[in-house]
Amino acid sequence: MRHKKSFNHLGRTATHRKAMLSNMAVSLIMHKRITTTLAKAKELKKFVEPLITKSKDDTTNSRRVVFSYLQNKEAVTELFKEISVKVAERPGGYTRIIKLGTRSGDAAEMCFIELVDYNENMAKAPTKKTRRRRSTKKADAPAVEAVATAEETTPTAE
Repeated sequence: MRHKKSFNHLGRTATHRKAMLSNMAVSLIMHKRITTTLAKAKELKKFVEPLITKSKDDTTNSRRVVFSYLQNKEAVTELFKEISVKVAERPGGYTRIIKLGTRSGDAAEMCFIELVDYNENMAKAPTKKTRRRRSTKKADAPAVEAVATAEETTPTAE
């Protein structure tokens, strides 16, 4: 019975779910983006974001705590050396989920889950475009220049 257990069990035993989330977190840290189902991505987000927050404080204890979740030395090193530096000023929200549609085999909802600071396409801030009225000074300036050049080119009778 559920009895107020709020997380998604993903149809797996506790040990299988823990191992799967650990492996997915290592893949996300190493590759910066993975493709998975929406339900797994939502659970992975809850699993990996506290680890990224923990990596901001580079102490022996925090490394040991993160290693107890990930069980991968290379991933822990990557997390503490590169990722924590990039997200140092970010107050949270280190991952982004982008829906892709349904999988053709079983119609499961598929998505990307990626680290926010590593997507260069999304990192570019869109330029703010405003609608502005044409200024009369700008409209008159080319006309004045045209008149001045016309006067220089036309010979004057003196």
